[in-house]
Amino acid sequence: MSRALEPGRTPEVVPSRLTAAPQDGGALDRARLRRRPDDGEQAYDAADLLLLDTAAAWWAAGHPTDGVVVLDDRWGALTLPLVAAGHTVRTAQDARGGELALAENAAALDLPAPAPRPVDADTVAGARTVLMPLPRSLDALADWAHLAAEHAAEDVVLLAGGRDKHMTRSMNEVLEQHFADVVPGRGRSKSRVLTARSPRRGLAAPGPRRAVHAVAPVDELTLCSTGTTYGGTSVDPGTRRLLAAVDGHAAFEAELAAADRLVDLGCGNGTVAAWAARRRPQVQVLAVDDSASATASTTLTAEANAVADRVEVRRADELEDVAADGGERLILLNPPFHRGNAVDPTAAHRLIASAGRALAPGGTLYCVWNSHLQHRAALRRFVGPTRQLARDRKFTVTVSEKPAG
Repeated sequence: MSRALEPGRTPEVVPSRLTAAPQDGGALDRARLRRRPDDGEQAYDAADLLLLDTAAAWWAAGHPTDGVVVLDDRWGALTLPLVAAGHTVRTAQDARGGELALAENAAALDLPAPAPRPVDADTVAGARTVLMPLPRSLDALADWAHLAAEHAAEDVVLLAGGRDKHMTRSMNEVLEQHFADVVPGRGRSKSRVLTARSPRRGLAAPGPRRAVHAVAPVDELTLCSTGTTYGGTSVDPGTRRLLAAVDGHAAFEAELAAADRLVDLGCGNGTVAAWAARRRPQVQVLAVDDSASATASTTLTAEANAVADRVEVRRADELEDVAADGGERLILLNPPFHRGNAVDPTAAHRLIASAGRALAPGGTLYCVWNSHLQHRAALRRFVGPTRQLARDRKFTVTVSEKPAG
């Protein structure tokens, strides 16, 4: 039967078939999971294993095994062991790169990959068990908790796991706004799972957030955000530094006037796209991001600033499939400096390489990056000659030109 344990209690969590090694009867060889084939990094951590064992404990205690939903499984580390064990799983990811990694890992393991789905009400409708890594953003956690509380089954068990060092009491408080019963599990391998039950229904959806900022020379720029959008409705400090460096810069102004369009790569909440469209009425902008939340936010930002007719928003892994190789004249980029919660240049270097492929000979990439990360070598390698426009203790702004021929 469902909800086999009283409120405030959770079943004993022990290693299960989902996390056992193949030779010990495990469902899947996790050692073969990779974040992406070209970086080869391990695609799971201790929090993923604890989430799987916690779900197995609930099922062993009598909770229904149908209606399993996995939210934001970054590389398939949660979904594929469940599929290998015979579960039917609905999975939804914010990042397009995560969808591709899951499909690539499924193919490598000769497993069927669940069709990618959006993080929305239809995906979680009727769910009995929801597993998810705890997102970095409390706004994202609030959005997802509301979805599960409002649209999953009445007896849903939501399991949210993370590394101890990245967890805060605020995460419990967000879940408690949407579930009457929230219990922190015992720690294991510096990880922990929060279990939420008894959904509070009928609460208003969090909805998009909005804020107005001045980003010279635009006095009022309305920024919108949903879900996991990095930085929410704020102006990212690096983006502000980038725009300050290019505003009024003679070469940039000439390139902007000559280019068919400006590409905002990694558009986030749409600051660069809306700024460019507002300050130059003739400019067309292609805004691209890996994140579904980010592209939704950029669309809302463009609408809020009355420039939606000149801002095309696309969700894509880098620029492949949305920008022709060698066809772009002008790209602006503020690459991420982390992957998950760890500082990692891999994503930035992938985006820089993608920009280099997309630029036409003589095209330019304006990039801002955390000064200590030293991306200059990657910019020279993947794009071309690179010079510094501005630098302070935190950020460096550079312009790189793709060589002709």
